[in-house]
Amino acid sequence: MASADAVTPVVSDLIDFLNASPTAFHAVDEAKRWLKAVGFSQLSEREEWAGLQPGRKYFFTRNHSTIVAFAIGAKYVAGNGFHIVGAHTDSPCLKLKPVSKITKGGYDEVGVQTYGGGLWYTWFDRDLTVAGRVIVREKKDGVVSYSHKLVRVQGPVMRVPTLAIHLDRTISSEGLKINNQNHLVPVLATSVKMSEDVASLCLHVEESFNEIQSESKNKTKHHPLLLQLIAKEANCEPNEICDFELQLCDTQPSTVAGALKEFIFSGRLDNLCMSFCSLKALIDSTSDEQSLAHESGVRMVALFDHEEVGSDSAQGAGSPAMLDALSRITGSFNSSNSNLLERAIQRSFLVSADMAHALHPNYMEKHEENHQPKLHGGLVIKHNANQRYATNAVTAFIFREIAERHNLPIQDFVVRNDMACGSTIGPILASGVGIRTVDVGAPQLSMHSIREMCAVDDVKHSYEHFKAYFEEFTELDSKVKVDC
Repeated sequence: MASADAVTPVVSDLIDFLNASPTAFHAVDEAKRWLKAVGFSQLSEREEWAGLQPGRKYFFTRNHSTIVAFAIGAKYVAGNGFHIVGAHTDSPCLKLKPVSKITKGGYDEVGVQTYGGGLWYTWFDRDLTVAGRVIVREKKDGVVSYSHKLVRVQGPVMRVPTLAIHLDRTISSEGLKINNQNHLVPVLATSVKMSEDVASLCLHVEESFNEIQSESKNKTKHHPLLLQLIAKEANCEPNEICDFELQLCDTQPSTVAGALKEFIFSGRLDNLCMSFCSLKALIDSTSDEQSLAHESGVRMVALFDHEEVGSDSAQGAGSPAMLDALSRITGSFNSSNSNLLERAIQRSFLVSADMAHALHPNYMEKHEENHQPKLHGGLVIKHNANQRYATNAVTAFIFREIAERHNLPIQDFVVRNDMACGSTIGPILASGVGIRTVDVGAPQLSMHSIREMCAVDDVKHSYEHFKAYFEEFTELDSKVKVDC
């Protein structure tokens, strides 16, 4: 019998967030919508931030794929600390190549490149669509301008088919062997149908069809049909598309599942689950006028792009984005003291939130006996002596103390000594900014699959833990008499 209270409001909100966020661009756009709805004001990094005020809430974006939101305590003065949860908006996926048009064997296929360390075999035989952003040329009253538009083609339009077992008899004994260049190419259409009935498939006016057909004969970079689908979603003509960043996405929606409705089945849980929980915690911890009345610090959420590929980009955690934000906020309240930023950083704390590896019942040997995070067991504190995670005794204690105050479960993880350890934005920001950091994450299975799973209880635990952290860190940190 399914649990009656399994789908709590926070879980329901997560499902909505996941389904609205097929790409990092969409996730940031959805985060912006949530923040604006509760009174956060948007800032531009190109403009001065001279008007920041205590008790007010703000956010800014970078590249439309990274977002930083913060709420300034009513008692804040320059030099006080920042209480941050950092996560990332990107997930492993297949991204379209700059020249994606492939035609072979009577099929029209789309050239893609692998992004991040995905379990690429899980992308076979899935109903796929395409989403991302396009740069569109617009002309009004004779003036040309260029805009960024989000697109998401509705319905399945591509598929990466597997090879029949009859044509690969070794697969049962030797396993599936994928060549990412040759085998991981989605089918868009057949050349026969493209030539016979492409006008009706394009679903557009005859003039636009003729224009795009001529481009096709001139060996355009992308299939005319694909451009037509994208243009329809962008509400423009195909020849007005200047460029794009698009990726393949599974069309199966995120859902609460399991016989007891205890799981979430979804793509991109790593790391949109932590992005959502931290964002909702910030919003709810600053939801009324009194919530910031006694706060002397700045509560912040920073959701970065490009974590899955090392964070080395203008909008990644390896960029100056975090330090820039801390500096500009501090400087907007007092620009005369050059040491205030350094003092603020030493009073600050970062929770690096990235999903964790839950114990797998079919691969028990992959976890050390004393460190086996389980679903429903709460957030996992990640430890690594070689600094693949940035946790130390003090930062782990502070985060664990918050859990104990609210009777929230907490777990610990250390990778086996005979296995390589992954990493997060934690060590990057700890070393680049100099901020105290703890690495944590909700446990999940099927990490980096096209379809992952986690527990509904851990979503609730994560949200409550982050919310308590925002509300109580200032008071708790004043009692910690350890020089970090």
